[in-house]
Amino acid sequence: MRARLTDLLVGLSRFADLGFGLEGGTAATSGVLAARLARELNLDSAEASACFYVALLTHVGCVGYASETARLFGDELAANAAAAHADHASVTDTFATFVPMLTRGRPPITRARIALTLLTRGSSWGEAYTTAACEVGRDAARRMHLSETVQAGMLHVYDEWRHGGNDIPLAARVARLAGIAAVFADDVGSKVSDALRRRAGGMLDPALVDAFLRAGITAQPDGDLRQTVLDAEPEPVVWVDNITCVAEVFADLADLKSPFFLGHSRAVAALCLSAATRLGLPEADRRDLHLAGLLHDVGRVAISSAVWEKQTPLTTDEIEQVRLHPYYSERIVAGSAELAHLAPLVGRHHERLDGTGYPHGCTAVDLTMPMRILAAADAYQTLCEPRPHRPALTASDAERAVLDRAAAGALDLDAVRGVVGGDLAAPAPAVPAPAGLTAREIEVLRLVAHGCSNAEIGTRLVISRRTAEHHVQHIYTKIGVSSRAAATLFAVENQLLTPTDHGDG
Repeated sequence: MRARLTDLLVGLSRFADLGFGLEGGTAATSGVLAARLARELNLDSAEASACFYVALLTHVGCVGYASETARLFGDELAANAAAAHADHASVTDTFATFVPMLTRGRPPITRARIALTLLTRGSSWGEAYTTAACEVGRDAARRMHLSETVQAGMLHVYDEWRHGGNDIPLAARVARLAGIAAVFADDVGSKVSDALRRRAGGMLDPALVDAFLRAGITAQPDGDLRQTVLDAEPEPVVWVDNITCVAEVFADLADLKSPFFLGHSRAVAALCLSAATRLGLPEADRRDLHLAGLLHDVGRVAISSAVWEKQTPLTTDEIEQVRLHPYYSERIVAGSAELAHLAPLVGRHHERLDGTGYPHGCTAVDLTMPMRILAAADAYQTLCEPRPHRPALTASDAERAVLDRAAAGALDLDAVRGVVGGDLAAPAPAVPAPAGLTAREIEVLRLVAHGCSNAEIGTRLVISRRTAEHHVQHIYTKIGVSSRAAATLFAVENQLLTPTDHGDG
């Protein structure tokens, strides 16, 4: 089904806003500002389009280092938001802005620990974060068939002017400026011009800052933000022939939030499609269920990985955060005219027939058969996966558990039977391993994807740590990445993770 890419992304850009801890509409506003600056610079259509798309997608790679950042600072969303407001070319501003924002509301001893962590490990963290985010962003652009100019811009969008100058792709420099302007546009007491001038010559290209300020480009949308973004897109408008390929990108990005989630959204989508076919649903419902299965958990990015990966019982506040993720998924999907009809379906995947679900507390009369199928598929697949507080269940045990929930009146029995009835699709034919990976390298890649260190890989595969490290480096060279996040996306995209492979023993 053909669709305008910007319409899809203006909604899905909320994914980047939520995942980066920013106000809703920040990414969309950034795209508008970049397009307006591109017009002011009289850029040709290809370069202007690259500026627009890099700005719109700048933060989609934020999930690439979410788990590691949460372990280091306790909340990657707070770290992301603080980083968005700090001038990274100034040590003084880093400690005057980043540290206070990151530690706000925390006990004095925690604030001191975080400040010490930043002093001792901040540089290495920043480098690893930007590498992962940029590689993930580049690969997302590639998979959506955006131009090589966009891909190069995504790979360098966090480069600082003081280090790269004009060697940084123009699209990256424009997008970086637009992103900062969008962040400060809604800050009470802050002026965009002040923020840009302070960063000129450090983080930002001073010539672009001058052009932006001289033109008086405004961050305020002309009415409806979605329409403003659509109107701002440089010609020619980009269309996609298959919405599914875009949905798969954001499904994989959502699952990258934690190693515990890898492959979850694709598996749920496959179960939904199989169940809908088995139960004889119309073709339109089957198509919608597959898309909803891919997108049902995009709202997970709004909750810190520290919550998702917590091994001890969640607090009342943390439970409430988790219970809101279907709502965030619903709002992300609702932002696209092409996907908006899926929002109610996406937002009800944790609702239950007996009213015990969340976030809306729906009952049977509120839930259509597609909603019931998605709920059953998500429940079953989740049980088949490990979580921080429990190991994965076997397929038979997971099937028994969801059948018991159906018998108790929470899940729809027909939907559950459709989900656990087996895969109707023919087995995929064997294909050569991508990028020339060997069987052993695929084993190692699976463990890398699930967050194992070189030492842990060595222990699991009964090889030395150094041998494991050599394997990892060879894999990275073969597939053209330098971060765990990008390697993980490669594994997911090429279906190298088996449904029951979660690297946990």
